Amino acid sequence: MALLSFRDVDPIDSLLNLQRELDQFLRSPSWFDFGPPVAGVFPPINVFTDGDGLVVRAEVPGIKPENLNVTAERQTLTISGERERSGPEAGNGSYHRRERRFGKFARSVQLPVELDTSQATAECRNGVLTVRIPKRAEAKPRQVQVKVATA
Repeated sequence: MALLSFRDVDPIDSLLNLQRELDQFLRSPSWFDFGPPVAGVFPPINVFTDGDGLVVRAEVPGIKPENLNVTAERQTLTISGERERSGPEAGNGSYHRRERRFGKFARSVQLPVELDTSQATAECRNGVLTVRIPKRAEAKPRQVQVKVATA
């Protein structure tokens, strides 16, 4: 006596359904709060502070530095650009799997008010864009000289 019948089950369809369910779970698990979902957001970034101010690192592999734009307006930093088509995307090739996107993109980050965006610098090396924004002079800690009091 058979407990399971595989006559009406398509194994490939079942695996694809499982993959979709796992992707959905990893994007927004119902019992954990990992903050807003960021799956598929491009470019992925890390934002952190160092002794001088704020650092934003963005992964931009395959994008020429001349195709990147970094703008700082008020308290918003925007990284935008375009990844050009290459390989099969540029011709008549076909894909087995395509996960890397091409085309225009933009990503914005809210900045703290104590930063001096007029002094921001950006450098792209080995597919990683690093933007450094120093603190305003008045926001930096300063040494206060102690004077000898004469009574």
